[in-house]
Amino acid sequence: MRRFVIGQAKNLIDHTRRLHHHKSLLSLAASDSAPVLSSSRLFSSSSDMSGSDSSSSSLPVTLDSINPKVLKCEYAVRGEIVNIAQRLQEDLTINKDAYSFDEIIYCNIGNPHSLGQQPITFFREVLALCSHTALLDESATHGLFSSDSIERAWKILDQIPGKATGAYSHSQGIKGLRDAIAAGIEARDGFPADPNDIFMTDGATPGVHLMMQLLISSEKDGILCPIPQYPLYSASIALLGGSLVPYYLDEASGWGLEISELKKQLEEARSKGISVRAMAVINPGNPTGQVLAEENQREIVDFCKREGLVLLADEVYQENVYVPDKKFHSFKKVARSMGYGEKDICLVSFQSISKGYYGECGKRGGYMEVTGFTSDVREQIYKLASVNLCSNTSGQILASLVMSPPKPGDDSYDLYVAEKEGILSSLAKRAKTLEEALNKLEGVTCNRAEGAMYVFPCINLPQKAIAAAEAAKTAPDAFYCKRLLHATGIVVVPGSGFRQVPGTWHFRCTILPQEDKIPAIVNRLTEFHKSFMDEFRN
Repeated sequence: MRRFVIGQAKNLIDHTRRLHHHKSLLSLAASDSAPVLSSSRLFSSSSDMSGSDSSSSSLPVTLDSINPKVLKCEYAVRGEIVNIAQRLQEDLTINKDAYSFDEIIYCNIGNPHSLGQQPITFFREVLALCSHTALLDESATHGLFSSDSIERAWKILDQIPGKATGAYSHSQGIKGLRDAIAAGIEARDGFPADPNDIFMTDGATPGVHLMMQLLISSEKDGILCPIPQYPLYSASIALLGGSLVPYYLDEASGWGLEISELKKQLEEARSKGISVRAMAVINPGNPTGQVLAEENQREIVDFCKREGLVLLADEVYQENVYVPDKKFHSFKKVARSMGYGEKDICLVSFQSISKGYYGECGKRGGYMEVTGFTSDVREQIYKLASVNLCSNTSGQILASLVMSPPKPGDDSYDLYVAEKEGILSSLAKRAKTLEEALNKLEGVTCNRAEGAMYVFPCINLPQKAIAAAEAAKTAPDAFYCKRLLHATGIVVVPGSGFRQVPGTWHFRCTILPQEDKIPAIVNRLTEFHKSFMDEFRN
């Protein structure tokens, strides 16, 4: 006991000395004879000094010694501009009068709930009951929760060994939940789905990573990717040391996908000794927002079949279609309707609970449906899935609910339909408003936002602006986006982060801010753009 008290006293003395030393440093920094520095700046400066001088060469990890593939990897949607925005947001709480805006509006990423979208009541009720099972034994629960959410929670818990959502599941996911997802796919497509083909994932991203790991062994392995593309693909390929083989979408035809372009890029890659293993297709498109026509999908399926390519179908925005003349069709449905079965084409479809009308990004749920692979290859996919043990159970539950929502006659059905239709109709209005506003700006053209969660306008920047960007050692569209952020507080992502036709400049902006904030965004953007063009007019 005496030894414990002495030890505690010594710790207290040491702690007091450290606090005193810290206060002394702050006093020195704030004195008349020293420049004024905040504590965070003071300490970051000292750490910068230790990392920037010759002593860094003695450290075990430096930029020169880490995996060069990590340095090559980029992820623009959470890149430099977002870091600047976060620093501005911190400063805004202290120096409100220093800015012409009162908040940072994050339009850089498809994160619906962060911008005010409310969760679907039925989904959250079931999740709450599964997570805290004691609620199911409370009489008051029947007055607080819908009868079908209680029934669904019991059904799900009965499918989980030990009724324990805090336990690991099967590597592919809980069997009963995969059954529900397979039934949902079958109802959507009109063709059978096997629960053993379903691999539950923490969002679509881990599924894409897994398939890239399976397919890429060296820089001689290539993946056909759309340009513009979602940076997940370029980042994954870079990390694994493969080759991204670009196929350019045609902006002039509404981001059309031409088979002649696919053939051209495939032949060019093969002439360089690259073995093209797969083709990634994002439908509806990200960042471009187009929805593929079914006939175009048939051409793509035939192309992959003919060329022996795995078709990687990123279909996470399948619920987000906003125009009456377009409809989502899964690539599996298209392939099966063409008569292609399990032995004809290798197809992997990705779905996520982060998008759609549900927008449950933080719950990290999703799945991939893997079809057309031999049993020995399937064993390797299962092994890779097992390395991560399993996806999180809450995400698995939500993924099953997304594919098996309330049915007519259920207690929750009317509220569920009202919430779903309200969200999707509002997104359609926001997409149209932003699209029309952008097309009114000088030198800006924006294709129709048919689906997904973004607009991707093209900006014809003045030569003086391009020269100013070059002087600042940044891409011209990044230069524009930084100026926009500092002037308005609006965070968008430069098109250079998604890749684009050389010599063209774009930015991606989400349609997710709530309807009541869209007019203010349009006004800020319009005023900024006019000022920017006037400043740099040729």
